[in-house]
Amino acid sequence: MHDYILTLSCPDRMGIVHTVSGWLLTYHGNIVHAQQFGDIDTERFFLRVHFSLPIATPIDALQASFAGIATKFDMQVQFHDVQRKARLLILVSRQGHCLNDLLFRVHSGQLSVEVTGVVSNHMDYESMAQAHGIPFHHLPVTPETKAQQEKRILDLVKANEVDLVVLARYMQILSADMCRALEGRAINIHHSFLPGFKGARPYHQAHARGVKIIGATAHYVTPDLDEGPIIEQDIERVDHAMRAEDLTRAGSDIESQVLARAVRWHVEHRILLNGRRTVVFR
Repeated sequence: MHDYILTLSCPDRMGIVHTVSGWLLTYHGNIVHAQQFGDIDTERFFLRVHFSLPIATPIDALQASFAGIATKFDMQVQFHDVQRKARLLILVSRQGHCLNDLLFRVHSGQLSVEVTGVVSNHMDYESMAQAHGIPFHHLPVTPETKAQQEKRILDLVKANEVDLVVLARYMQILSADMCRALEGRAINIHHSFLPGFKGARPYHQAHARGVKIIGATAHYVTPDLDEGPIIEQDIERVDHAMRAEDLTRAGSDIESQVLARAVRWHVEHRILLNGRRTVVFR
């Protein structure tokens, strides 16, 4: 059997699930798992179907066969081959906890992806990438060289057929042009429970304000800084006895877990955009 995933969104109306199921029957397809959601506010319907076919079928052929249904229901549709591993490019600066966590999950088989490279504006994690047999690209950046540096990153994305760019505590603001070039395929981990403390030393800001929870937010990258559709968030309670360093350690753990979940859900095609929000089929 050969496994595929179908994701779609469209205006909500009767007959969608029945029609999709009937189409699968013509291919002698078996539904392994299916999830659906109808948004009352936007009046849109979202569906993710993991199905298997007795004969391997090219994605293009499935799309062509489904085109009539997509047109009839005004659907946004994607088909994915489950056997194909998503290709990642990870960007990092000087805080390596998220990078280390992702590479461990890949190495241990917990995250089924192929990391095509690690890009950094510093040299700190060259040895970590090399230890995992992953190419390391040192691309320093200044305000004067930002455009050229971003072009080199996009060149790597194209040359390596990258599906997802992961900003694993990459402490550079991407230009609007780069954000548009990576629309829907770049995830950032933000060091707070958005909206919250932005800028440098966020946990020190939180400590100074005496907060009782800290958190992290994974979201898609858009030209609006830290305003992209939110994929996942988590929090941890803290108290008066904890120092800023304690908050930093706890926050690093949350960031790593939240980013890993967001990446996994993306590569498993569990996330559908609903305007500025997301539908996440866990």
